[in-house]
Amino acid sequence: MIEPILRAVKKEGYLTPTPIQQQSIPIILQGRDLLGCAQTGTGKTAAFAMPILQLLSAAKTQNQAQKKIRALILTPTRELAIQIEESLRNYGIYTGLNQLVIFGGVPQNSQTNALRRGVDILVATPGRLLDLMNQGFIDLRSLEIFVLDEADRMLDMGFVHDVKRIITRIPAKRQTLFFSATMPAEIQKLADTILSNPAKVEVTPVSSTAQTIQQSLYYVGKGDKKSLLNHLLQDASIETALVFTRTKHGADKVTKDLTRAGIPAEAIHGNKSQNARQRALHNFKTRQTRVLVATDIAARGIDVDNLSHVINFDLPNIPETYVHRIGRTGRAGASGIAISFCDHEEKEFLRDINKLIGKTVPVISEHPFSMNAPSAQPARSFQRPAPAPYNNNRPSQRNDQRRFSPSKSYPGQNN
Repeated sequence: MIEPILRAVKKEGYLTPTPIQQQSIPIILQGRDLLGCAQTGTGKTAAFAMPILQLLSAAKTQNQAQKKIRALILTPTRELAIQIEESLRNYGIYTGLNQLVIFGGVPQNSQTNALRRGVDILVATPGRLLDLMNQGFIDLRSLEIFVLDEADRMLDMGFVHDVKRIITRIPAKRQTLFFSATMPAEIQKLADTILSNPAKVEVTPVSSTAQTIQQSLYYVGKGDKKSLLNHLLQDASIETALVFTRTKHGADKVTKDLTRAGIPAEAIHGNKSQNARQRALHNFKTRQTRVLVATDIAARGIDVDNLSHVINFDLPNIPETYVHRIGRTGRAGASGIAISFCDHEEKEFLRDINKLIGKTVPVISEHPFSMNAPSAQPARSFQRPAPAPYNNNRPSQRNDQRRFSPSKSYPGQNN
């Protein structure tokens, strides 16, 4: 890595690259196309952000002088786009390169004004990008590097056709980096279409869960989930918790119940305005809010340092989603705790999850709202420390040495 990027990485305090960084960065620096199969939480963002900054810094071109867009990073959600732009800004602070993030749901004036001033690296969601391209604000004919991130989520959210339209309007001669946590047939077909003789990097298959995550399961009646959540959150050792619900309405209801119980909580989902989503995420990261309640799509890409707990208020009906959810904690080698609630109707979902991850999630049988668990499931007692009041100013526990995380990483390797 070049000195300006090394200096920025040192400033950020990162010492050890993650496996995907180790594998991907050298390949990208060679100018090769890359197919990366990696879930969130593995350090993926830094794996492509830093080599892109180095490649663009090394190639001083007329495009740079004229501030034409040289790299495009396409991502499915606003939250992830914002975090990628933040990573680029942090790693590229000494390179002289500039970046911009654009997404829908907010007025476009500030984005179009920045585009007029010139941008080296553009981070975008598909809808707003196509909109501004059609209005003539964005010209991608000088593009050198194209990154398609979270391709499987693009499919889930119905963006694949937009992605294909965008691809027809960028140069055929370019370097393409393609990342996806899973590879369904349509995504594999898209990868085959847009990549040229790619190197493949695969880390942490979606069926595996990090060894550093302590998983547990509570059998509970559907009507008692709210009470159980409030009970667990009386434990002050749960400094931060990302709570997953299956629906937007459910997220709002859980948030309202927690707030009524005196627990600082906010919801984040697709029906919230962009400003509200950014504010909720900021409050959670700065620990003004103790609990963030989210749906799966809204939470994809959320990167919170030292997130201690993930709580599945509702079990997901897709087992791979369970792995993605609990991967929000225990990131980049840190420890984390994942707690799941299971009511009678969700037992089938649980069987699918246990089959996918190749083990049985341990059951906590002794709690005030216990529902009879099937005899096939092992049960064990759980001794909980005496409840203590939550201290919003309680200092977080951080490791002396930090590892590269999904939105923060360092060269020598490859989220």
